[in-house]
Amino acid sequence: MPDFLNLLSTLIIGLYAGSLLTEAMILVPYWRRMDPAQFFELHGTLGPRLFRFYAPLTTAAVVSAVLVAIINRAENMTWTVPAGLCVSALVIFFLYFSKANKSFADHSLKHEDLAAELTRWASWHWLRTVLVIIAFGFSIAGHKFT
Repeated sequence: MPDFLNLLSTLIIGLYAGSLLTEAMILVPYWRRMDPAQFFELHGTLGPRLFRFYAPLTTAAVVSAVLVAIINRAENMTWTVPAGLCVSALVIFFLYFSKANKSFADHSLKHEDLAAELTRWASWHWLRTVLVIIAFGFSIAGHKFT
């Protein structure tokens, strides 16, 4: 059973990493080129959809990574790295993204401040993306040492 859970966790972390990378490479550059009025209009429909996509994926990645780290801790400490990195990515959401995304949703951000906020948003997103890609790499490595 642990082998199945290890593999499942690696697959979920890989999906999470890939989705974050896709957002960073495709959606964020598109948003940054948009007129503020268009961005806020789009965010009204896209924001909730992205949340419905990312909330369960993020939860699954964090829970599976932590569970696998607990199951494997005595035999293979490699699994603790993906758990720590996935938890860190989740913490970043609560420290920055929840407030920033709310400012997009409720239009409390002035149009002239949007470009700077999206630049900040992109930087935080890249940090989170890199953390999860590294978590995915360590998760793959965990199979070698199991």
